[in-house]
Amino acid sequence: MNTSPGTVGSDPVILATAGYDHTVRFWQAHSGICTRTVQHQDSQVNALEITPDRSMIAAAGYQHIRMYDLNSNNPNPIISYDGVNKNIASVGFHEDGRWMYTGGEDCTARIWDLRSRNLQCQRIFQVNAPINCVCLHPNQGNCYVWNLTGGIGDEVTQLIPKTKIPAHTRYALQCRFSPDSTLLATCSADQTCKIWRTSNFSLMTELSIKSSNPGESSRGWMWGCAFSGDSQYIVTASSDNLARLWCVETGEIKREYGGHQKAVVCLAFNDSVLG
Repeated sequence: MNTSPGTVGSDPVILATAGYDHTVRFWQAHSGICTRTVQHQDSQVNALEITPDRSMIAAAGYQHIRMYDLNSNNPNPIISYDGVNKNIASVGFHEDGRWMYTGGEDCTARIWDLRSRNLQCQRIFQVNAPINCVCLHPNQGNCYVWNLTGGIGDEVTQLIPKTKIPAHTRYALQCRFSPDSTLLATCSADQTCKIWRTSNFSLMTELSIKSSNPGESSRGWMWGCAFSGDSQYIVTASSDNLARLWCVETGEIKREYGGHQKAVVCLAFNDSVLG
């Protein structure tokens, strides 16, 4: 992989944010400096994901997918696909980078072949409700799609809850396990991201963007989050146009990333070292 000095791909830590202002912004995680801004003219960005080899980032929006090169400063997408009927809400990659999967409001999950620059949809899974999230099983062989009315495809879902957490007072928007599997983070419309111990699902830390000023209106939703590779830090995206880096243990804000003109609703964070 050829990585040009001074590009996003040459940085050992990749942090990208996006949302309703039609931009994808890349940041120096430690300093809070925005190093690159990509104009995403077609729509808002609903989801971001970095390829396993850190060469590209996928931006999912309304009826399209755009993939941008992280190893150059090319402002234009190097892979594009148009043709999905509604918003694409979720995107991810197989660990070897050959396949991408997406899910969206058109009630489909799709598998994409990335082995050529002409993005090809290889498989479509039709369900009976809009898809908010798609996850790949750790064995990398099965793709599970869950919706609120039950079922994988035409099968009836049989889910046995292990634990029910009374986590938030409003909508829960996203949940993420830490890389070491000891923590679970939940983001909500109640302006908080809560971090739970998976050993007993007790609350460890509450990260809040609620104002201490009684006269200030709501700062909006906590849309999403991502843990650092060592599970010691977490980055959040929120409606007040900011992303924030927090210390997981103390709940202290270590850095704020400001520059978006509208809500930040998704982010991608990769601080892994390629072998």
